[in-house]
Amino acid sequence: MKADNSATAAAAALLEGAGRIIKGKKEFLELLVTAFLAGGHILIEDNPGLGKTTVAKTIAKLIDGGKKGLDFKRIQFTPDLLPYDITGVDVFDPKTRKFRFIPGPVLANIVLADEINRTTPKVQSALLEVMAEKQVTIGQTTHRPPEPFCVIATENPIESEGTFPLPAAQLDRFMMKLSLGYPDREAELAILDENPAEAGISKLEPVIRLADFTAAKKAAAAVFCHQALKEAVADIVRDTRIHKSFSLGASPRAGLHFLEAAKALAFVKGRNYVIDEDLAILALPVLAHRVKLRDPRSDSGKFVRDICLARVTSLQNARIDGIKTT
Repeated sequence: MKADNSATAAAAALLEGAGRIIKGKKEFLELLVTAFLAGGHILIEDNPGLGKTTVAKTIAKLIDGGKKGLDFKRIQFTPDLLPYDITGVDVFDPKTRKFRFIPGPVLANIVLADEINRTTPKVQSALLEVMAEKQVTIGQTTHRPPEPFCVIATENPIESEGTFPLPAAQLDRFMMKLSLGYPDREAELAILDENPAEAGISKLEPVIRLADFTAAKKAAAAVFCHQALKEAVADIVRDTRIHKSFSLGASPRAGLHFLEAAKALAFVKGRNYVIDEDLAILALPVLAHRVKLRDPRSDSGKFVRDICLARVTSLQNARIDGIKTT
């Protein structure tokens, strides 16, 4: 059974619009839109110049938030950044003799945390509250960002000098960790012809209204997931905690993100139900960045894929056995 066409139109429009700027990256864009619809935050780790910043700008421009696009803010993370540069600060106003709150860039719809690992852990922790609870507490007052709210963070994997690895608590708040990768030859030629990051994005117009996006989020959250697949999600997450190669397994939050992402991916693909393949596609981007290896030279992705494959195969075999006995 397919999802309602009017409900999936918003997701299709986002994919089509993003594809005009981000060339030749259909699978990446599907996962990006999936995380956005599921209400998750995204960490993009890749080499310089591949369009990580352009991704965040593009998503913000595709939704008409009433002022021709969502509120987009970019934070360039540097070693001298301070926490209140992100969250905002109370400033004393001598005219009114009262403190006035000046909001920080984190109180926006789309927040680009560029090169997030180039600032100190103290500053990185300024994002913890808003990413988990969608609020910023300054003094005794709580401030909330607008909806939708999404942090898209980037980091460069090829340089370690002057960087600070993200702590486990920070990584666990990202629903997915994605990588763009280099474009193929056809996409590279299109980039040379069109220069989408400069000329293309300046001409990009919203493709859906904010109300349409909100409706799509609700439809994605309502996608059906069979109990057997929910149990597979729980088992995959629990398996990471007992795997001999991991010193730290995935958290319960990871399981929630896994299920929410599976529902959103099914919706993006035009279904109103989750299937085994959704779990297989999402296991790596949702779980691999949350586990810690005993041997840092090993590949966490390989172990996560093996765990997921074993559970999905077991689920499929059980289904086949059930068919044979009926």
